[in-house]
Amino acid sequence: MYSSSDVDVPAGDTVEGPRESTRDRVLQAVLSHGPVSAARVGELLGLTAAAVRRHLDALSEEGAVEVKLVAGNRGAGRPSRRYVISHEGQSRLGNDYLELASRALGHLAEVAGPDAVRAVARERFAAVEDRYREAIGTTASLKDRATALARVLDAEGFHASVRLVGRPDSATKHPTLKAAQICQGHCPLQELAADYPQFCEEETELFARLLGVDVRRLATLPTGGHVCTTHVPLGRDAEPPGRHGAGPQTISGAGSHTAPDTD
Repeated sequence: MYSSSDVDVPAGDTVEGPRESTRDRVLQAVLSHGPVSAARVGELLGLTAAAVRRHLDALSEEGAVEVKLVAGNRGAGRPSRRYVISHEGQSRLGNDYLELASRALGHLAEVAGPDAVRAVARERFAAVEDRYREAIGTTASLKDRATALARVLDAEGFHASVRLVGRPDSATKHPTLKAAQICQGHCPLQELAADYPQFCEEETELFARLLGVDVRRLATLPTGGHVCTTHVPLGRDAEPPGRHGAGPQTISGAGSHTAPDTD
């Protein structure tokens, strides 16, 4: 049972804030898990799908989220609705220092060239590399390390999660894990990276070093994707983290290539 008050909370819970607080939680869930269904958001937040849809409809009218229609696994039936954060929704989480930083980088690029901007981006990620590596560890499986990396990114405000993808084994017909996809629903550097892709490239290099395997960017927020999606292959032995030499391949995309969840 759920309360019928304007704030949708499970029965027995107390209402601690206005209606907007629940809506913010719904928006955060879309950030972290999009493309996501209303039913899945309800599971995450302990709300009914109907209650979640009311908030999603309001967020859609405000322009904070967008609706994507996803065909069923077998192409039959009515397409499912999936929700993703919009550019306007991303901009609501902007940084007060963004304009100042953008101007500073622009001046740096004019005076010292694009390599100087790359040096700034490299230094930015080098500053967190040791801390990330300590949190991820080196002894777990590649899948576990990818999950740990997403957990660290999520704690840093990137609204990160991991989706495991695969295809049926030809002999057993059972799904076989082929890759992990690290999805980042928010990026504090999005506006900067739109003008200076060196930030995305250096972050991708960081992921490759931390995981010890080539990774690929399937989509990025600055290039129009609804999430930043990093493809981590699981079907090969990873090199010891920190000794990875080959740089990852970065692919700019206009949208997310993650496998959608199911209702």
